[in-house]
Amino acid sequence: MDEEVVTYEVRGPVAIIRLNRPEYRNAQNSKVTYALDAAFTRAVEDDEVKAIVLGGNGKHFCAGHDIGTPGRDIDQSFERKAVIWWDHVGASGVDSRFARESEVYMGMCRRWREIPKPLIAMVQGACIAGGLMLAWSCDFIVASDDAFFSDPVVQMGIPGVEFFSHPWVMNPRAAKEFLYTGDRMPAQRAYELGMVNHVFARDELEERTLEIAERIAKMPRLGLALTKKAVNQCEDLMGLRAGMDSVFGLHHAAHAHNAEVQGDSLGKVDVKAIKQQAAEA
Repeated sequence: MDEEVVTYEVRGPVAIIRLNRPEYRNAQNSKVTYALDAAFTRAVEDDEVKAIVLGGNGKHFCAGHDIGTPGRDIDQSFERKAVIWWDHVGASGVDSRFARESEVYMGMCRRWREIPKPLIAMVQGACIAGGLMLAWSCDFIVASDDAFFSDPVVQMGIPGVEFFSHPWVMNPRAAKEFLYTGDRMPAQRAYELGMVNHVFARDELEERTLEIAERIAKMPRLGLALTKKAVNQCEDLMGLRAGMDSVFGLHHAAHAHNAEVQGDSLGKVDVKAIKQQAAEA
């Protein structure tokens, strides 16, 4: 596990895993993805760990996929664990983007959704785009009162992030507004829509989240694992997995359109443009 980009600690029966790029608002590159995967694996294999909390060091949970820091590693190879596919490096166009995003984004989030131990997202500050994917991979979300949620990628001409859970974690009409506007959704509104389970004051967030995790940790391990699988299976029967697959194709059609028309798969939208959109909302 790479301690530079992810931290790992155990408190009693709970493993606390945190993204650790606070200077970049915990933007997620491939290095972070695989450090998270190693940390989750470590927690699952530790019989003393009964529940897992996912958080972020610093002011923010996660500001999304890394699209502009010095640590952006989009052109680097990585070990493929979530899907069996060829290396995206050396490929071009859709061949490259589909291979990388199937593994690092969609595939890994699906892998983490099936972790057999309870996984709780502890969210403060920004939870944007790729940050949503991390939180939505968890069983439920506990947020601070200053947390906010946003998927601004429609600004890029893209219909939402790869792990497309929007209509299931809120409701279809709320999902459309969320995506159409790209506006920041406050934690309280996310709670009202059912996307967030609890909202606490920022200075109480960690304590209260750990209280919940410790209470869950008293339940039988197999009972928790089977319950998680049962709810996930029902969610998939409600169309989550099939819907996500269909939207993943639209997502890549948008990338390809941007690349063909504008010469850039992100539609020439950068971090500065996203911040400007948020400031104008």
